[in-house]
Amino acid sequence: MHCTRREAAAQVTAVALLLLGCCALVVLRFLPRALPRNAGAAGPDLLLLVNAENPLAESFAPGELAELSNGHRVDARALPDLEAMFADMEAAGLSPLICSSYRTQEKQAALFANKVERVRAANPGLSEQDAEKEAARWVARPGTSEHQTGLALDIVSLQNQNLDESQEETAEFQWLAEHSWEYGFILRYPEDKSAVTGIGYEPWHFRYVGREAASAIRESGLCLEEWLDTV
Repeated sequence: MHCTRREAAAQVTAVALLLLGCCALVVLRFLPRALPRNAGAAGPDLLLLVNAENPLAESFAPGELAELSNGHRVDARALPDLEAMFADMEAAGLSPLICSSYRTQEKQAALFANKVERVRAANPGLSEQDAEKEAARWVARPGTSEHQTGLALDIVSLQNQNLDESQEETAEFQWLAEHSWEYGFILRYPEDKSAVTGIGYEPWHFRYVGREAASAIRESGLCLEEWLDTV
C-alpha cells in the first residue's frame, strides 16, 4: 500500500510533534522544583539561625517532617538521632517526654498572643508594646521561632511537665545536659546566654544541629549565635 505525498508529509509532521512532546516531557521532568527561600530540597540548613534579628522568610517552609507516635512532628533528618537518644534514656531508667515540636506560623502566633495576654493580666499597668516585649523573652514572635523549622523540641520529664526552671532538677534534664550533644542536639537557651539569645533560660528547649556541630558547640562553650560567628 502506497501513500500520497500529502499523507507522507502528514505522517512526518505527526512523528515530529510526538518527538517534540517527548522532549518536552523530559525537560519538564528534570527541571528543578521551585523551593522556598531558606530551605533546600531536604529542608532548612541544620545550622539555620532563627531569632528576633534573623526571622524566617514569609515563604519559608520546613523540609520533610516525620510524625512521632504521639502526634508530634520533627524534621525527618533528626529522627534517627532522636530515636537513639530516647532509647538510651529509657534504657537508663528515664522517662523523657516531648511536649512541643514543629509548629505552624498560625500556632506560633496563637501561643505568642496568649503569652501577651497573660503578661498583661499579671501586669495591668503595662502598655501593649511593653507586654509584647516581655512576652517575647519567653515565647518567640511568629516567624522567629525555631519550632517553625521542625528542628527544635521541648523535652521534659514525664514526672515534671512544667516549662519552668524546676525542669533543671529532673534526672531527664541532667542526662540531656550531659549527653544530648552526642546525638546532635544542643541546649539552645543556656542560663548564662540570655543576653545573647534574647530568650530566657529554657532547660527544656533542645535544637538539632547534627552531631559534628553539636560536639563543636559543646566544646566551645558558646551558644549558637556566638558559635556561628566563629565558623
